[in-house]
Amino acid sequence: MEVVLAEKYGFCAGVRVADKLVRLAAKKGQKGAIFGQVVHNESVESEMARLGFPTVHDLETAKAHDKRVVFSAHGVAPSVRAEAASLGLATIDTTCKFVTDIHREIMKSLDDGCFIALLGQADHREVVGYTKDLDPAHYRVFYRLEEVTSFDWSGVPRVKIVFQTTINSESFAPHVEEIRRRVLDTRIADTICYATKENQDALRVLCNDPAIDAIVVIGGKNSKNTKELARIAQAKKPTFLIGTAVELDLARFAGMKKVGVSAGASTPDYDVEAVVERLKKATP
Repeated sequence: MEVVLAEKYGFCAGVRVADKLVRLAAKKGQKGAIFGQVVHNESVESEMARLGFPTVHDLETAKAHDKRVVFSAHGVAPSVRAEAASLGLATIDTTCKFVTDIHREIMKSLDDGCFIALLGQADHREVVGYTKDLDPAHYRVFYRLEEVTSFDWSGVPRVKIVFQTTINSESFAPHVEEIRRRVLDTRIADTICYATKENQDALRVLCNDPAIDAIVVIGGKNSKNTKELARIAQAKKPTFLIGTAVELDLARFAGMKKVGVSAGASTPDYDVEAVVERLKKATP
């Protein structure tokens, strides 16, 4: 079987930095705990645990791991940093630069008198980091279009629209237009990660190739940007969303001669390579 990789796929720069920082700490003999998955990928999470950096979900637990905590690429709220300091925890901050910029953008917009309309998932760790310390009267997270249309915009004279970095902005175009229709002074922050955009655009190229029989998308089960890739592919081709090569059922590719492969921004290269090698063994 011929396997074609998307021109852009897998680890973004922020995830590579996060992965590298933890590995460097481990190489120095340090140990610690990662506050939530360092990135949304189970393979990476397992590898980090093997290196002495297991995932924890509260800072108190991190005290038992050499009193060192890693803040993931998704970032955390200022209050979380303050709590870590109060517990005497040393920190390794792997927050993505794009996420840090958005924290600053939100605070600047609030100072300018804007109401923050954050388009994304309210329970996503990146979004929780942005909103945990904010006054609920000054922001709202919107995911479904109905949430936008049912919201009372009459008391909002000025709004700044901010996107979760890993979403597909095209899916939220109706949300933006609805907000613009209701609030005259609507401002938009370009906060979609460039790597997310590039991965999505490269996948569309694969999907538009008539010779490709199916698409395989690789990524963690909690990865929003991976799910967006799968959604894009499903509109054009038979699509298989998997975490690792062991999940591939080669029998499902019977009769296929050419398959495209993409991967989410938190998917490590070794997972992609293993999938490609396994697919090549499939018999058309």
